Amino acid sequence: MEYIEIKNKDSYGLSWYEHAQPYFGSHRGMRYRIARDPMDDVSLKAEKDKGEATFNIIIWPEPYSFENTSDEEKTEAEFPFTVEGKEEMIAWLNEQYQKQYDRWEEARAKH
Repeated sequence: MEYIEIKNKDSYGLSWYEHAQPYFGSHRGMRYRIARDPMDDVSLKAEKDKGEATFNIIIWPEPYSFENTSDEEKTEAEFPFTVEGKEEMIAWLNEQYQKQYDRWEEARAKH
């Protein structure tokens, strides 16, 4: 079985998340939300004043939005809010896609 991978460039760079905006995406039956935690607008602050943060990522099956999907359907993870942490997060996202491939395909087939 050949998996189509999500690439790091498929989501925005770190500065996007510093504006207190989540990123929503989907990949072949799997939806996801990426956000900086805490989700504060630190875009205009000096680096030393931005504080500690992590990437928070949540995945769930199609077709519903984040708000309209029950928490039981969601899987969540956290990664360092760094370039390397973002790469780890994308690797985790691809791993979850492969591990739960049948779940995502079932969601796609229904809708």
